[in-house]
Amino acid sequence: MVLVDVGTGDGLIAFGAFERVGPSMKAILVDVSQPLLRRAEQRAVEIGVRDRCTFVQSSAEQLEGVADESADVLTTRAVLAYVADKAAAARQFYRVLKPGGCLSMAEPIYRDEAVNLAAFSNYLQSPAGETVTPLVRLMHRCRAAQLSSSVAEIKDNPLTNFTERDLINEFQKAGFDELHLELHIDILKQAPMSWDTYIDISPRPGTPTLREAFAANLSGREQRQLEEGLRPIVESGQHRSRETTAYLTACKPMEKSGSVRR
Repeated sequence: MVLVDVGTGDGLIAFGAFERVGPSMKAILVDVSQPLLRRAEQRAVEIGVRDRCTFVQSSAEQLEGVADESADVLTTRAVLAYVADKAAAARQFYRVLKPGGCLSMAEPIYRDEAVNLAAFSNYLQSPAGETVTPLVRLMHRCRAAQLSSSVAEIKDNPLTNFTERDLINEFQKAGFDELHLELHIDILKQAPMSWDTYIDISPRPGTPTLREAFAANLSGREQRQLEEGLRPIVESGQHRSRETTAYLTACKPMEKSGSVRR
């Protein structure tokens, strides 16, 4: 079996597959980041699988260095959310899979959250929005600094310009069949956390922390006001998180070599 792991990061998916499949498996680990690939390669040496790994620096939209119909399985986790041209990535995934090969992917879905932020932004500007408390207004400003909060931003941001339905459509158009998608929505109670830890955690790669959002969007007085209202909730474990994830599996039809879609 040949596995292509796109956006491999530290290589955890590929290395987990080695444990499940055994010595017959080979892996092509793909990432845009050369430092991450070096880290994954070091880990491959440590666990004794370096000779079964190939490391390729490329984007999901190109997959340069990965041959046509070379993979039995393709995996990716939280990668397309950072890819502007998801249709191009879907076509590349189709290209590198053998006929009958399958992909397994998981992507966070932020579209609904962003739409709600945009709707609330409009509400705050309406006469009815005058009733919203100052604390809620401050929280909204910080959330808007971390995620798209206007229609234009939602459309232009790879994190928010798609839904789970769009994933199905793009991979169908790329040629995949036998698709299955599960949407998981988890609302979780968070453990008590120190305030400094909470505001220094980025909710996702490339997103400012709350501390950074405070500094860029709030005055000193507003920062103190927000901390007074939010800190007791965080440190007592009363806050909640919401995670929305689409899990998609799809297979490439059995067809003669040479009929790969590009």
